[in-house]
Amino acid sequence: MQHFFNDTSRVVTDVLYAASHLAPLRIADPQSGVRILIRRDWERDTLGQRQVAVLSGGGAGHEPAHAGFIGEGMLTGVISGSLFASPSMDAVLAAIREVCGPAGCLLVVKNYTGDRLNFGLAAEHARREGLKVAMVIVADDISLPDTPQPRGLAGTLLIHKIAGYHAQQQDSLENIQALAQHACERMASMGMALTPATLPGQARPDRSPELGLGIHNEPGARHIVPDSARDAMSHVVTPLATTLEARGHTDNWIALLNNLGSCSTQEMGVLAASLIDGLDPARLTQFIGPAPLMTSLDMHGFSVTLMATDDAMLTALRAPTDAPAWPGVQDVRQPDTFTPNLVARNGALQDSAPQATNATAALTQVLSVLRDARDDLDGLDAQSGDGDAGSSLVEGADAIEQALTAGRLDTAHPERLFAGLGQCLATGMGGSSGVLLSILMTATATALEHRNLVDSLWQGVERMQTYGGARLGDRTLLDALIPALQALQRDATLTEAAQAARQGAAHTATLSRARAGRAAYVPDSALEGVVDPGAEAVARVFETLARCL
Repeated sequence: MQHFFNDTSRVVTDVLYAASHLAPLRIADPQSGVRILIRRDWERDTLGQRQVAVLSGGGAGHEPAHAGFIGEGMLTGVISGSLFASPSMDAVLAAIREVCGPAGCLLVVKNYTGDRLNFGLAAEHARREGLKVAMVIVADDISLPDTPQPRGLAGTLLIHKIAGYHAQQQDSLENIQALAQHACERMASMGMALTPATLPGQARPDRSPELGLGIHNEPGARHIVPDSARDAMSHVVTPLATTLEARGHTDNWIALLNNLGSCSTQEMGVLAASLIDGLDPARLTQFIGPAPLMTSLDMHGFSVTLMATDDAMLTALRAPTDAPAWPGVQDVRQPDTFTPNLVARNGALQDSAPQATNATAALTQVLSVLRDARDDLDGLDAQSGDGDAGSSLVEGADAIEQALTAGRLDTAHPERLFAGLGQCLATGMGGSSGVLLSILMTATATALEHRNLVDSLWQGVERMQTYGGARLGDRTLLDALIPALQALQRDATLTEAAQAARQGAAHTATLSRARAGRAAYVPDSALEGVVDPGAEAVARVFETLARCL
């Protein structure tokens, strides 16, 4: 299974079924053979008496368009066809009959042949029945400048919003049609995709990235090979801006950034930043999205619509609506900045820090042992984790060595030594291990202000357990550290503590079930006979200290 579908022939039916359950809508009886959704509160003989109904629709596969934009202040209803196929004339006419009261009905139609013909023929039949119907055709695509019929893209949603607002204000059909047409003339859209859409049950077409492709998988204006999101956005934004300028619209632009289907949230965020950076901030004043608004199934691409707004249009776009998919309008402005307080990060290190010869020498030996153990520890970690335990410890050792060489690590005062070690590990050692060891050192440093070294190290261990969640027997560095501290608490020598740490590390090879760290996610069989790399590192540290002190 490549996609989460049930029956590929029922995809549209299933989607509309869900929409009708989750929003205040009325849906045409499935037995009718037409796909129509209408606002639940709309009555043509009451609301339709004083408000123009606004209908739109087209082929399915562009979700949330169009059903997601039904609501007060936006669409009255929609008519859906099959995937990428226009609804029939009969379906459109049935929708008009359902919503059109004395105030009339406006059809908002994307400029595709099938939509124009079926909506147009339905409008003619409706007029013969005495219904008051007008139409606006949206042709916002500028990627094919020589075509006599530019396609309708995501800019259609702006027309939905403007027409829906003025309908809510009880403007006349003629006035709403004129305002919608005015908005059409002030906007331009273009799309770009790395891969085309995949129709349910079919293989994805093998095509290279395209600029200016349509929302029905039509070929683009040309193939391009963008080297970054910024480059891709530039290919789209530059002709859009040029088009608006050529029409005499040079300021007060609003941008709509539309996800064509399968761009990740991160990709859309980067594209939004590229769009904002790619336009003059004095021109781009409002922003809609980034969001999936008019998609093309799972097309991996985006489209941008630029519209030059005036006060009336901006009022309409900003007005509230309960249409579930409308994301609202955001102002584009330079962000306010502040200077974060980072003083505490550097507080544990100081220039010309006091040095204790024995402590400095012992620490230097420990750092050397950790560097020499890199390959061994990485090898152990490769069997139970991601193979970087030794490399991460060397990062931490290098950060400590740098502070030690610069004379910024105080080795003469234990509480300042442990605080400095905690800072070096927090900033210089990656991954969760660096954070956990920094917690151990920092909590020990705090406790040293009132306790002896062994009791303070216990305090550090307790904090590690609180934040990290590991316990003795969970196959972590604690399985070597805790036995060593237990020995020291019994007034054992460092040599005896080192032996306890070694025994604890060796015991981890008999533990086939890890309960913390990445090893907790690997099969038990992968851990059998393998010493935990963290415990091994602790054992080597204690053995080094026993030799040096």
